[in-house]
Amino acid sequence: MAFDGVTVAAVAAELRKELTGGRLTKIAQPESDELLLTVKRPDGQKRLLLSADAALPLAYLTESNKQSPMTAPSFCMLLRKHLQNGRILSVSQPGLERILRIEAEHLNEMGDLCRKTLIIEIMGKHSNIIFCDENETVIDSIKRVSAAVSSVREVLPGKPYFVPRIQDKQDILQTDFDTLKSTLAAKPQPLFKAIYGSFTGISPLLAQELCHRAGLDGERPPAALSEEDFQALWAVTEQFVADIEKERFAPCIAYTGKRPVEFAALPLTMFREGADHTEECPSVSELLERFYAEKNTLSRIRQKSSDLRRVVQTALERNVKKYDLQLRQMKDTQKRETYRIYGELLNTYGYGAAPGAKSLEALNYYTDEQVVIPLDPTLSAAENAQRYFDKYGKLKRTYEALSELTKEVKNEIDHLESVAVSLDIALCEEDLAEIREELVESGYIRRKGSPRKTKLSKKPLHYVSSDGFHIYVGKNNLQNDELTFRLAAGNDWWFHAKKMPGSHVIVKAEGAEELPDRTFEEAGRLAAYYSKGRDQEKVEVDYVQKKQIKKPGGAKPGFVVYYTNYSMVIDSDISGIQKAEE
Repeated sequence: MAFDGVTVAAVAAELRKELTGGRLTKIAQPESDELLLTVKRPDGQKRLLLSADAALPLAYLTESNKQSPMTAPSFCMLLRKHLQNGRILSVSQPGLERILRIEAEHLNEMGDLCRKTLIIEIMGKHSNIIFCDENETVIDSIKRVSAAVSSVREVLPGKPYFVPRIQDKQDILQTDFDTLKSTLAAKPQPLFKAIYGSFTGISPLLAQELCHRAGLDGERPPAALSEEDFQALWAVTEQFVADIEKERFAPCIAYTGKRPVEFAALPLTMFREGADHTEECPSVSELLERFYAEKNTLSRIRQKSSDLRRVVQTALERNVKKYDLQLRQMKDTQKRETYRIYGELLNTYGYGAAPGAKSLEALNYYTDEQVVIPLDPTLSAAENAQRYFDKYGKLKRTYEALSELTKEVKNEIDHLESVAVSLDIALCEEDLAEIREELVESGYIRRKGSPRKTKLSKKPLHYVSSDGFHIYVGKNNLQNDELTFRLAAGNDWWFHAKKMPGSHVIVKAEGAEELPDRTFEEAGRLAAYYSKGRDQEKVEVDYVQKKQIKKPGGAKPGFVVYYTNYSMVIDSDISGIQKAEE
């Protein structure tokens, strides 16, 4: 699952074909470390996404647009100044480095033709987008790197640009048989590790693929290989290099069952057995968008929701500690009935207690058993009885108070856990705004500025079952209430994961007296998936007609009660359920 040098080579080949000669008509910076370039050519318009996100750096063509901030960041304004309406001359990659160079020409303020280069480095946490002049001097970068951050290379305006060589690796495009053999033979490690550790641009996945094509065990040390083994490895390496040089890329995604696990720009022959298989993609951009789009969205939203997660987690930890303390105090009140019975028995049999006695044995007329009642020898039987009644009264009052308090705190914990699940489900900033509003209304966050409430989008997730029934899924507690008590009619069906936080799922019956079994199952899977139990193998889901659902007065958002229901135990696989087009 690595964005390796071979994948970058495939991206570079595609960008050369699709963008060369085009004009940069729009430059946007939707995220602090991301650019979206719109390029216009006679054959149509293309969008190029460039991301230097440390967790998920990417570069691919996309048809989707992204909303930009109201005020463009300074790096975006700089690019607009120099490159707006500029023409793309070339797209290149130095060797098999994870670097893309986009060279463009434009007219400066004096009307002279100038050349600039936009360099995208896809290197994990060191990823960056750097803008250079024709002399390879840095004009600016989307991430400035000072000497305090990196002792290897500064990336600051006015500094010379160069590719840091922090690993002693060779270019596999320039190697020969003798170099390959001598390089690998000197490595005291498994063959596949020796391959990707010795040559630039080769990921562990492609190293394993080379071994598989050559019929070799990637776990064997190179020293154990024969001359014939090295010849077999060289033969597949030559073919591998030829495919890259002649741009014979075949982007594919490898699956284990229905789950995508790896991708590559060249065929993966080792994923062709049993449950493992590969699916080809028309282009490397489509491959990357399919594989990473959802992950990229979730990564961004997770970053933006970090402050809300911190608020929820802090409140949750505080309430859990409070709840545990209250439960321990509740346990201490369990002796209250014993104290009451001791008092009653002393009032009944106290005359038999000798002065100064430390205990009294009496018959418990509730159970017909003999009990030994401890006594304070300095007090009379009547005074001991009153002492037990006092203890009983105190523990009873404590129990009654704690019964209400523990119920309130447990409801608070359940509510916060449901908010945490809502944060996991959130797909856009509108979703986060709704969750923030819920936390404001619940008193966890102070409303800033105007006391006016945030306008909510109230757009739940919308699916269509295989039988054509519309299914709606709330993405947070405010949406859950809206969905259950405003959108749903009495005969619609309501689904929810049993005894765990999750979304309300509504199936619109549209007058049908009964739903097909398949629709029940698909709604159940959605309720399981959009719940805290989505990673479990099976989830128990309750379902009932909406008219059976009630909301107690003063209850937290999303909290409902029902007393008659059906249940099913089902998995959380929603891959085959169609999402409705909005």
